[in-house]
Amino acid sequence: MRFLTNVLVDTILFVAISGFFPANFYVASVGIAFVAAVVLAVLNWLVRPIITILSLPINLLTLGLFTFVINGLMLELTATIVGANFRFSSFWVAIGVAILMSAVSWIIAEYFRKS
Repeated sequence: MRFLTNVLVDTILFVAISGFFPANFYVASVGIAFVAAVVLAVLNWLVRPIITILSLPINLLTLGLFTFVINGLMLELTATIVGANFRFSSFWVAIGVAILMSAVSWIIAEYFRKS
């Protein structure tokens, strides 16, 4: 159930963020956003733990801020897998979208946790 909830929230966030920043972040349709959310969830489940362990020293040196770079990397990898219908104009935009998605996801999770 949590997997499906995360995928649906990410789908909505992809569509919303691409609507706010159309020149920097492109999503062709809601279907592509859903596919990208599923790919991102699978990457976060399979690849992210390995990258997090390998980058532990730099993550400790930056007091956890390198996590945003890892999130941006996961989004860039998602864009590479999904294809031309889901893309970022630069890696910095991917990091910005990752920060925005993390903040909004945290707010949504806190809202439903209190309910």
